[in-house]
Amino acid sequence: MNVTDAASLASTRPAGSAGPAGKAGPRKYLIGGNWKCNGTLTEGIERMKVFNEAGPIPENVEVVLCVPHPHLFLGLSMLRSDIAVGAQDCGVNASNGAYTGEVGSHQLKDLGCAWVIIGHSERRQGFGMAGEPEKLCADKCKVALDNGLKVMFAIGEKKEERESGVTMDVCAKQLEPLAKLLKPEEWANVAIAYEPVWAIGTGLTATPEMAQETHANIRKWVSANVSESVANAVRIQYGGSMKGANAEGLLSQPDIDGGLIGGASLKADFFNVINGIPK
Repeated sequence: MNVTDAASLASTRPAGSAGPAGKAGPRKYLIGGNWKCNGTLTEGIERMKVFNEAGPIPENVEVVLCVPHPHLFLGLSMLRSDIAVGAQDCGVNASNGAYTGEVGSHQLKDLGCAWVIIGHSERRQGFGMAGEPEKLCADKCKVALDNGLKVMFAIGEKKEERESGVTMDVCAKQLEPLAKLLKPEEWANVAIAYEPVWAIGTGLTATPEMAQETHANIRKWVSANVSESVANAVRIQYGGSMKGANAEGLLSQPDIDGGLIGGASLKADFFNVINGIPK
């Protein structure tokens, strides 16, 4: 393999295949996979082979796979070309510098990545380290957009916050710094990933009706705090243990525009989610 830039790297990827579009909705569906910190090199290769052979993707579905940083080169060289490759986080730094251990969004863009996840609850809460506050998540998003990436911006409440009835207060607090930073036109490259923390990796899932209620409230908030046109256009993904078995019910809701998929994106079941859109 003679790789000199992102274009030569991408040229090695096999073609995908488009299937018939599902039922038309107000926005194109966005299904994102998040492998988190999972997999050896060999396991990553095997998973990508499964996806490459998984059949067509409906024309009205955009698919992104966000893999661990060590596997980005793998995805950008061997994953089918109709699945975009993204990262799970990036630094707040806009360019090169003395940021030991950090990966800059400018580097991800140069490599050929299209998307990055910002603000996942696991990073907001921290794991053996301090969690990332709302302003830092918003700043990271702005820098990533400025460097040409698209962003899945994750928000969501904990179980005790849901039970206390403050779900939208929590979501609004996480969105407010971003709304202050971004120009209306920049929202075209942002998707909001609503992930109730209590449902991530627990097997618990909000009912389609519960998820729809929160998605609708998030859209109303965007309308009031950004603009009505942005609210009508922005895609809001659901990310609380969505899998093939429950995708159809969730994706049938009018304000659920896709999913950010964790565990199911490590398996062939990821394509059951992709094909769970309304027909």
